Amino acid sequence: MAILVTGGAGYIGSHTVVELLDNNYEVVVVDNFSNSKSVVLKRIKSITSKSFTFYEADILDQPALSTVFDQHDIELVIHFAAYKAVGESVAKPLAYYHNNIGGTISLLEMMKQYGVKNIIFSSSATVYGEDNPVPFVEEMPISSASNPYGYTKVVNEQLLQDLVKSDSEWSVSLLRYFNPIGAHESGLIGEDPQGIPNNLMPYITQVAIGKRSMLQVYGNDYQTPDGTGVRDYIHVVDLAKGHVQAIEDNLNRQGVAIYNLGTGKGCSVLDLIKAFKEANGIDIPYQVVERRPGDIASAYADPSRAKKVLSWTADKDIIDMCRDSWHWQNLNPNGYEEL
Repeated sequence: MAILVTGGAGYIGSHTVVELLDNNYEVVVVDNFSNSKSVVLKRIKSITSKSFTFYEADILDQPALSTVFDQHDIELVIHFAAYKAVGESVAKPLAYYHNNIGGTISLLEMMKQYGVKNIIFSSSATVYGEDNPVPFVEEMPISSASNPYGYTKVVNEQLLQDLVKSDSEWSVSLLRYFNPIGAHESGLIGEDPQGIPNNLMPYITQVAIGKRSMLQVYGNDYQTPDGTGVRDYIHVVDLAKGHVQAIEDNLNRQGVAIYNLGTGKGCSVLDLIKAFKEANGIDIPYQVVERRPGDIASAYADPSRAKKVLSWTADKDIIDMCRDSWHWQNLNPNGYEEL
């Protein structure tokens, strides 16, 4: 029985495929390379010394998905494939709703057709919106989000819950990620943002390597210990391992289960800059600029449910995250472009 990973060449997807292969799962990857590169597949094989099956396909393309389900006995789907840039989602809401929600519907229709009713969905802490107090717990209401990207996660979560209400045979795991950073310790795979990074750590590493002159810190007047935004940064390898831990739980029950995947610890922008210097000996020049619309002061998890039910905790600390992020950037100054 195989596990289908949509978006398996992306940042979180590729690290999850590595962990799945290391745990001896049979893996089938579907990706359309809209925000990833084909060289990732070779690097996954270099890290694991294991093979997997790959299809270049879009999840909106149901005939292509049908081929995948015809060729493999799929037991469970881990669904990553989605557009993910918050700022871009504000500029291109139609594209985000079409791809992220339409893609999920397309995938679920094919799963239903082939009798595959186990799915682990890649959700986000953005679903908690602006009004819930920290730490975020899974029972909190999630009707709001601060941007179209976040709303696509809210809608997909609701869609999956409604699907379970209509058919109790489905088993759905909603994994709400906090802020993944870091890279595989080999330095062979990591985050490769296109254009100006939307996330803090790739911006820091691009300043460190000289691609950008200075980091912009969006606001220093939040109600936080140092005035800068506080987030729950989690090592991408810990996050990937969370998916592996969720598989057994998913296959052994029905219905919906929701899990926060975070460390439970808040780290401010300035804390992260300091940690990066401590880990790598590199100063990051920065300037404080206006807040970004939609940013909240603090967001961090209560991860106790994942610990109790999945026996999962984040092992790597902020120094590990900073060291591995820099190792990846230093070995790959232009991401996957120059080999």
